[in-house]
Amino acid sequence: MATRTTAARRTLTLVQVATALQTLSLFFQATTAGMLLSSSAGEVLHSVGARVMYGATMLYVLAAILAWRPGGGSPRPILYSSGFLVLASAQVVLGIAHVPSVHVPLGVLMFALSVLALGQALTTHRAHRTVARA
Repeated sequence: MATRTTAARRTLTLVQVATALQTLSLFFQATTAGMLLSSSAGEVLHSVGARVMYGATMLYVLAAILAWRPGGGSPRPILYSSGFLVLASAQVVLGIAHVPSVHVPLGVLMFALSVLALGQALTTHRAHRTVARA
């Protein structure tokens, strides 16, 4: 039984790391979007950041699946992460098509949702730790 608890902690930590990486990459994207207005270096950084953000979102999906599969946890994080992957795909398409009227608000929405998902992942982990100690 103790082994199962330890395994659940590891995968839950992977979800936390993936969500934090996604949140940080979205914050970086917001910063470089502002740089686009003032310098040509902003375009390169925003382009690189888009690839990192998309990779972080795919990592979040993988982490959610791994956390659910061996531990028998809730599949809800898989839905959240898959939704983020759909939103990230839309962001990439809108960015390439140069549609800032939708691209920018969607980016703000994604950042807010990612912060909420990170808070939920951290809260869930604390609840599991409290239960494991009891």
